Amino acid sequence: MEATGSVGEAPGGRRVLVVGGGIAGLGAAQRLCGHSAFPHLRVLEATARAGGRIRSERSFGGVVEVGAHWIHGPSRGNPVFQLAADYGLLGEKELSEENQLVETGGHVGLPSVSYASSGARVSLQLVAEMATLFYSLIDQTREFLHAAETPVPSVGEYLKKEIGQHVTGWTEDEETRKLKLAVLNSFFNLECCVSGTHSMDLVALAPFGEYTVLPGLDCTFSKGYQGLTNCMVASLPEDMVVFEKPVKTIHWNGSFQEAAFPGETFPVSVECEDGDRFPVHHVIVTVPLGFLKEHLDTFFDPPLPAEKAEAIRKIGFGTNNKIFLEFEEPFWEPDCQLIQLVWDDTSPLEDAAPALQDAWFRKLIGFVVLPAFASVHVLCGFIAGLESEFMETLSDEEVLLCLTQVLRRVTGNPRLPAPKSVLRSRWHSAPYTRGSYSYVAVGSTGGDLDLLAQPLPADGAGAQLQILFAGEATHRTFYSTTHGALLSGWREADRLLSLWAPQVQQPRPRL
Repeated sequence: MEATGSVGEAPGGRRVLVVGGGIAGLGAAQRLCGHSAFPHLRVLEATARAGGRIRSERSFGGVVEVGAHWIHGPSRGNPVFQLAADYGLLGEKELSEENQLVETGGHVGLPSVSYASSGARVSLQLVAEMATLFYSLIDQTREFLHAAETPVPSVGEYLKKEIGQHVTGWTEDEETRKLKLAVLNSFFNLECCVSGTHSMDLVALAPFGEYTVLPGLDCTFSKGYQGLTNCMVASLPEDMVVFEKPVKTIHWNGSFQEAAFPGETFPVSVECEDGDRFPVHHVIVTVPLGFLKEHLDTFFDPPLPAEKAEAIRKIGFGTNNKIFLEFEEPFWEPDCQLIQLVWDDTSPLEDAAPALQDAWFRKLIGFVVLPAFASVHVLCGFIAGLESEFMETLSDEEVLLCLTQVLRRVTGNPRLPAPKSVLRSRWHSAPYTRGSYSYVAVGSTGGDLDLLAQPLPADGAGAQLQILFAGEATHRTFYSTTHGALLSGWREADRLLSLWAPQVQQPRPRL
C-alpha cells in the first residue's frame, strides 16, 4: 500500500489496536474497519461486554439504564442521535421535528411533586420560583468564558455569592426563607449529578460556558441504550472485539518484533494483564479518565510527558450513581415524572458535613419515575459525589432499608410499603471506570482536555504517531456525553485515515 508524503511503504498494512470497547472505541473501529490501510485492527475490552458506561440491564421485567440514560440534545447535530436513528432504535416522538427543536438550555425539567423531609409537600410555585433563580444564575456562569478574570474560582462559589445577595431582598417570614434555601440546596445537588462532581465548588467557573448544549428534548431508548453499542459491535467482523482482555501497560517509543511479521518492527507493544503482547503501529486509548488517573504510573512505559500527566491529574472526574427501587404499587400520581426531595434546614450557604454514614442519603436529589413495565413500578434515584461513593460500600439491604425510611418520612406515611427490590450502579467501584464522567475542575481549563486529546509522541509527524487518545474527557465542548465520546473516536480514526488513506472518501459507519 502506497501512502502519500514521506510515509512510504506500509508492508502488510498498519496494525492498529483500540483499547476500550465503549462508544469511543467502537466508533473508531467502525470508522477504520474495512479500509485496506488497516487490515489488522483489534479492539481490546477489559470486561465481558461492550458499551463501557453505556450499560442496559434486563431487570424488573424490562430494561433499565445502569449507565448513560438520555441522548442529550437529540437533534441533527448529535451523532449519537443520528446513528440511533439510522439503526432504527428511536420512536416517532423522539424523531419528531418538534422534539429536535426544543431548547432546554441543558436544564432539567421541574419536578411533578416536591417532598420535604418534614413530611410536608413543598409548593410547586415556590420550587418553580427557585428553579428560575437557580438556572438564571447557572446561565450567568457561562458568560465568564471570555472574561479577562473571574470574581471567584468556582461555579459553586459564584452561585452562593449571588444567592447570598438575593436572600437579603427576600421579605417572607423566616420559615419560608429557610425553605427556599433548602429547595435551592436540592438544585445544587441536582447540578452535582449533571456535572458528575461532589460539589460545584470543585467546578471551574471560567471554562464552564465551553460545554455546549445541543437543541432537542433529551430522550431515551425504549429498548435500552446498549442496543446502540450492540449494533455497532454487530457491524464489525466477529473476532474484532476481544472481551475480558484488560491492558496492563502500553510500551511505546520502542522497536518491537512479531514472529508473524518477520523483518518488521513496531513502535508500540500493548501488554495485557494475562501476559499477551500485541505489537502495533498505532494504539487508540479510549479508557475512562478515572482509570487513567488511578493507573497513570504504570499504564504507559515510558511514562507520559509531564504536561499530559498533569492534565490527567487536573481534569475532574466524579461519580453519579443510580438507585432503582421496585414497588408493588405506586405511591405517586399516574402522571408523575419527577419526585424532588428537599431536606429541611439545609442551605447552599452553609457547609454542613455530617458523617457520611448518618446522612449520605441527603445528597439524593429525588427520583425519576420510569415508564411502567406491565405491572411493575420503578423509581430511579440519582446521587452524586462522596455520598454516592459511600453508598457503593453498603449492602443492598442497607440501601433498601435506609431509602424505605426516607420515603416514609418525606411522604408522611409511616406505613408506606417497602420497595420489593433494589438495583444500583457502582461506577466508582468499577475497576476499569472508577467514576462516571469528567468535568473541568478548578485549576484546569478546556485546554487540558485538548492536551489530553493530543497524540504521542508530541513532536511525531505523520507515521510516527504511536498513541492516540479518545473518550468523553478528550472532547473540549461535549465532555461527559456519549456524543462527545463518539465524536472523539471518529476524530482519532480520521487522524489515522488522513495519514494512511488520505484519498479515501469517509463512508458513513456500516449498519
